[in-house]
Amino acid sequence: MKSYLDFEKPIAELDARVEELRTTASGSELDIEAEIAKLAAKSEAMLATTYGKLTPWQKTQVARHPLRPHFVDYVAMAFTDFVPLGGDRLYGEDAAILGGFARLDGKRVMLIGHEKGHDTASRIKHNFGMAKPEGYRKAIRLMELASKFGLPVVTLVDTAGAFPGIEAEERGQAEAIARSTEACLALKVPMVAAIVGEGGSGGAIAIAAANKVLMLEHSVYSVISPEGASSILWRTPEKAADAATAMKVTAQDLLDLKVIDGVVSEPLGGAHRNPEQTAANLAKAIGSELAKLAKLDSAALLRQREDRFLAIGSL
Repeated sequence: MKSYLDFEKPIAELDARVEELRTTASGSELDIEAEIAKLAAKSEAMLATTYGKLTPWQKTQVARHPLRPHFVDYVAMAFTDFVPLGGDRLYGEDAAILGGFARLDGKRVMLIGHEKGHDTASRIKHNFGMAKPEGYRKAIRLMELASKFGLPVVTLVDTAGAFPGIEAEERGQAEAIARSTEACLALKVPMVAAIVGEGGSGGAIAIAAANKVLMLEHSVYSVISPEGASSILWRTPEKAADAATAMKVTAQDLLDLKVIDGVVSEPLGGAHRNPEQTAANLAKAIGSELAKLAKLDSAALLRQREDRFLAIGSL
């Protein structure tokens, strides 16, 4: 089932007309295949034109698309032999961050990432991908386990931000995020992070301080949501589109600023239109980066990671 965003309404109308004609053709002897093909081609051309010039705010909407693939989808499509590991050994389990052993192209990795859920029940279960302290402490535990066994770490980032509730603050949210970020930076094994949807604030960077940071073509990565920035700067969330532009949240902007290291292409119309192809593209990009990092020893990995982040923002 397709789900269209506001700026895709003209495409939705064309697709609806195509489906209507197909239904009509199937129940009659009318030969309207030429008309159907013409409208389908027009829809695809409009889709290409639209996605070729998305604004930062439109990219934010695509990154949040309800049908966009999440962690569990990538586990199923891009990885094999996934063995989930739960709990932080301090407080409890947090379903907003999942992780465990897996194989990428036959090679063992430690896979960690945010999971938002796809329907009401799963979104509530995974807290919409907004982790609590126990989620980040679980991530720390898994990263340390990976380091112990000499396994590279792969993280898939997709969160609006860390959970801001009182109980999270009571259990040390800021400290947990800081410790998780520190754990990333201290890893003696290769680490590759990929922003696959939203990369929001410290909730994202806590598992994204990697040797290489990739972003899917229509994902976003920022210190605060556009709505949050708009509320602070203009005292209204209605300026979110202006905030998104000003903050340079897109993969293309962040590549130019050298905040990230690569952009992974998505199928025409976004990852949600062809999750399998997106997963294949992502797996290939991550595998390529891991192969390069495998040539570095522990000292070189630590130095490369340190140099990478210290260089951000330098003139």
